[in-house]
Amino acid sequence: MPLIIPSNSISAGGYEVDNSLRFDGSGDYMYRTMGTATNRKKFTISAWVKRCEISDNHYILDVPTGSNHDSSFRFHQNNFFGLGQWEGTDVTQTNTQALFRDVSAWYHAVASVDTTQATDSNRVKIYINGVQQTLSSPSYPSLNFEYYINGAYRHNIGYKQPDNARYLDGYLAEMVFIDGQQLDPTSFGEFDEDTGIWKPIDVSGLTFGNNGFYLDFENSGSLGVDVSGNGNNFTVNNLTSIDQTTDTPTNNFATLNRLNFPTSNAPTFSDGNLTTTTGAGNFGGTSTLGASQGKYYAEFKFVTNNSGGMFVGITADPSEDARNNRYVGQSSLSYSYIQDGQKYNNSSGSAYGDSFTTGDIIGVAIDLDNDALYFSKNGTFQNSGDPTSGATKTGAISITSGYDYFFSLSDGSNPDTSVYSCNFGSPPYSISSGNSDGAGFGQFEYAPPSGYLALCTKNLATDG
Repeated sequence: MPLIIPSNSISAGGYEVDNSLRFDGSGDYMYRTMGTATNRKKFTISAWVKRCEISDNHYILDVPTGSNHDSSFRFHQNNFFGLGQWEGTDVTQTNTQALFRDVSAWYHAVASVDTTQATDSNRVKIYINGVQQTLSSPSYPSLNFEYYINGAYRHNIGYKQPDNARYLDGYLAEMVFIDGQQLDPTSFGEFDEDTGIWKPIDVSGLTFGNNGFYLDFENSGSLGVDVSGNGNNFTVNNLTSIDQTTDTPTNNFATLNRLNFPTSNAPTFSDGNLTTTTGAGNFGGTSTLGASQGKYYAEFKFVTNNSGGMFVGITADPSEDARNNRYVGQSSLSYSYIQDGQKYNNSSGSAYGDSFTTGDIIGVAIDLDNDALYFSKNGTFQNSGDPTSGATKTGAISITSGYDYFFSLSDGSNPDTSVYSCNFGSPPYSISSGNSDGAGFGQFEYAPPSGYLALCTKNLATDG
């Protein structure tokens, strides 16, 4: 279901995470072969993860030693989270009972290990968002058990090497490995005293240990650099500066909602749920975040046009649009600008602006304080629109008030397909100029109109 604001993704102040790294599930990963094993019995792994796909295994850390022999820290295709080791068969598995299926929110996952503990349930503890998890029929490691993790083996981030697959499809931030200590999550995060939300803290002062590392992904020219002081840098594969994002646990940006889709002829999503390829039906996707007040701006680049019927706009009926495989503008509460230059609402079209095609960038500016909608083509607002005109609504499309609106995309000429890349402020493609909103958030090809903001949780918390 679409969300207005995911409550566990709003920063309430304090330490800020500047960057994350976007893994697209199709060959992105990092790797490093550790030095001499120091302590394979006692360690802590911490990572902030925003999932993009929930129907497959996605590996945050995997350490293989041979065919069907590895230790891993991962989300399972059944949506539990866990730490385990295989040696031709399961040797130890500690998986959460709870399931984690929200593609709009950031999760903080911690595995805290000390196999020298006399009580088996103290040997592995799993925490999500600061809360210790109940484990599902756990097979705890034996006393003084040694994991492959922290051994002198190749350590892969975002990739299960023995299978040559199961790549991470999601965003990763603030990944930390502590060698030689079993830490609880308060070393990495805290509950905000005002909101009760679990949020990151500064980890730079931790003792990381010989093989420990801290990846903050802030150096676009060296994404795998270890900033712990140990120099335990990772080599990157298929990851470039465009995969560095500002979508983080302290400012969560909208993406396309992979959980909101038709039961047949569904679109496919990629690039961190920021690119959609429409299926044989109309529906193309809706944003994870929506708003009922304030002013917001987003850009949509048309990559491939196979139909001549590309639609971009907003909807207050995201679930119904998906369920019925509708195009944007088909219902009374959705509005679109389409490829031939018309505007559409309630299945009725009329003249509006210029036609557009592949390579063009369509800006969408929604003023929910004045119930007005504006569209631009390559920086020029159509119908002589002036998004800063306020209640005058110069050149605007009037929308029905009192609803929560979400950005939406579609192809109106099924069974043809179209490809859209979406920029809610954290673009999946290179842009030639960098324009942030008035709050200093986001990066757009064209400057957002004055007063219009990127669709992210910091802006929603103050404006939405």
